Amino acid sequence: MALLERVSTLVRANLNDLIDQAEEPEKMIKQVILDMQNQLLQVKTQVAIAIADQHLLEKKKLENDDKVQEWMRKAELAVDKKQDDLARAALLRVESYREMSAGFLQQVEDQKAQVENLKSALRKLEQKLAEANTKADLLIAQHRRARAASRATDANSGMSANSKSATFDRMKRKVAHEEAVGQAKAELLSDDVEDRLAALEKEDRIEHLLTELKAKRGA
Repeated sequence: MALLERVSTLVRANLNDLIDQAEEPEKMIKQVILDMQNQLLQVKTQVAIAIADQHLLEKKKLENDDKVQEWMRKAELAVDKKQDDLARAALLRVESYREMSAGFLQQVEDQKAQVENLKSALRKLEQKLAEANTKADLLIAQHRRARAASRATDANSGMSANSKSATFDRMKRKVAHEEAVGQAKAELLSDDVEDRLAALEKEDRIEHLLTELKAKRGA
């Protein structure tokens, strides 16, 4: 998400370099601290929202688990009453709720990972903000002493390597994008066949479940 990208940029920021590049170092460091404080508030809000979303997804999964049990009981009742059609319909509901439960389980896991990412970003940003507050005066003083001597050296030390690295990164992103587009097209072409096979597999599972349920109920 864009918020994490902004936080990552702030965390990676080299305060010495930022001040060295600034025409007004004191103003720059104060602005960086202000930006960090603003982002910190936003990340805290996002952590709270993400945790709330996780709890909601967990609740939805539990509700679907209950539905699986409820419709299985109905299928058993239909078998006891020799109502195969009703039993099949109930088992179809069982399968549907099971699939939704599996989907919610995956979402819960993904949401947990997102919560941890946000918490990690929050901790790093808090640490960086503490560092900035502690070093603000020191960095400004160092800048005033060293700017004249180090400017030319800093400019020459990484320009070529950084340029090559940026070009290589752009090439990698372009290749990755083209691969993703190709894969997406292939998946779109295969969707129809996969859907038809999935329907057959589900029908087979329903019949298998019905047979097992009838055997279990002695029907």
